[in-house]
This record gives sequence, C-alpha cells and structure tokens, in this order.
Amino acid sequence: MADTRFEVIGVPGLPMVEPGDSLVDLIQQALRDISESLQDGDVVCVAQKIVSKAEGRLIRLDDVEPSTAAIELAAETDKDPRLVELILSESDEVLRKKPGVLIVRHKRGFVMANAGIDQSNVDHAGGDQALLLPTDPDASAARLREQLQSLSSVSVGVVIVDSANR
Repeated sequence: MADTRFEVIGVPGLPMVEPGDSLVDLIQQALRDISESLQDGDVVCVAQKIVSKAEGRLIRLDDVEPSTAAIELAAETDKDPRLVELILSESDEVLRKKPGVLIVRHKRGFVMANAGIDQSNVDHAGGDQALLLPTDPDASAARLREQLQSLSSVSVGVVIVDSANR
C-alpha cells in the first residue's frame, strides 16, 4: 500500500534574500541546518516574496516617474502616485477603485489588489520600495525544480506560493 502520510516541514533561518541570491543554495543550507533533506516526491513551497527578491523585482519608488493617469488614480485611491504607476504598469485593467482600494487584473490574469505589489517585509532604509511579482513564476518554479533535482538527485515539485486572496 502506498504511503498516504502528509507532512509539512517549515524551514526556518532563511536570511533576508537579496537580488541575485541562489534560492537553491539558501534552501539546501536551511535544510541542512535542521538536519533535513529532500526526498523523492517532496513538494517544495517557496514564498513568492523571496523569489521576487532573488530575481531583483524590488523597485525604489524614487526611481518611478508617475504618469498623469497614475497621479489622477492616486488622488482617487489615496495612494502614492509612484506606487499607482507600478500597479498600472503591471496590470491590464483597473476593475475597482475607491479610497484605499485598487483592484486590477494583473498582466498574468490574476485579479488582485495593487497588482500583487507588496511593500511589507522589504528594507526601506534607502527609501520607499515596492516588490513586484515574479515576471514568469512558472519559469521560476521550473528552474528552481531543475536545480534542486540536479543537486539532490531526487524528484521534487516546486510551487511558488502567495498569501493573496485569489
């Protein structure tokens, strides 16, 4: 009979991820630190935020020049015009807007607040920053899967997860 056990293992101790960091190296080191290793059939769930950080999707708002449309929409939604410019650049359509709320259809088809752009858990010491979703999360997951399998000699799945309501 096949093993029907389901187990979730959190991997603590990952450092603050920076652009260009190797997620494979960070994951493998974190697993070694807790005396764990990948097994055939494991599914590695990786937070979208660390994938975006490693891929350099962190944007300094001081580097963003808001368009007239972004300035007007920012006034309607009580949002920073630079953030609204990023939201518009990551979106195909604005679906709902009111003070404090901006719901859009992301270029990848997701319907979400602020195009999934996040400003939490990022370093703002050098000024306000915003973290965009990965450009191609499927390709990111496939690349991470290939690298993990190559280094560990086991067959695993990789899912990039997000806490967004979709």
